Amino acid sequence: MKIGVLSDIHGNLVALDAVLDAMSEVDAIVCAGDIVGYNPFPSECIDRVRELDIPTVMGNHDRAVASDSGFAFNSAASAGVRYARETLDEAGIEWLRTLPDERLLFDDRIRVVHGHPDDPDRYTYPHDFHPDLLETERALVMGHTHVQGHEIYDEGVVMNPGSVGQPRDGDPRAAYAILDLDEETVSEHRVPYDIERVQQAIRDANLPRSLADRLEQGR
Repeated sequence: MKIGVLSDIHGNLVALDAVLDAMSEVDAIVCAGDIVGYNPFPSECIDRVRELDIPTVMGNHDRAVASDSGFAFNSAASAGVRYARETLDEAGIEWLRTLPDERLLFDDRIRVVHGHPDDPDRYTYPHDFHPDLLETERALVMGHTHVQGHEIYDEGVVMNPGSVGQPRDGDPRAAYAILDLDEETVSEHRVPYDIERVQQAIRDANLPRSLADRLEQGR
């Protein structure tokens, strides 16, 4: 069974659609959170995830928008949260409120969290991966860092698919991964998308210019 794995869409509909087009042959898709924030298409991204019935956990930006609170955000991140709060309808905000911190899926073979199994806000980079992160599941999916990576142990797979909407590993292309749940293998993927279109939408929405600049830098 091949599972498409997404994380950190961050309101970037153009990148999300490019990724969904590229992973059209998977059997299912899961998402490790942060549907909203930073970029100017929060409502459209929520709609797309809901239309496809993608199991999703709550990211820190999702929580900030749902609860109308901050997360020690810098000014650019705070602007993205405010924009989402102002443009989402109540149904979208309520959907974000319902997202869990963790999901066990496919007969409990996959655990999906945002930051870390013990703390959804903890950054867990690929160099922090360790088999002790696994419990009874055979694959642990994390997001939050926007850095793509995976490790395969006797105990199972630990992975981060990278960020769909705002990569931070120096590669501006949208990131995703495919987990073969039966073979317990991971393939990491990048797909180009129309960054200039998103940059223009950021400017049109009066969001900070830094959010547009970082997209082409992959940071």
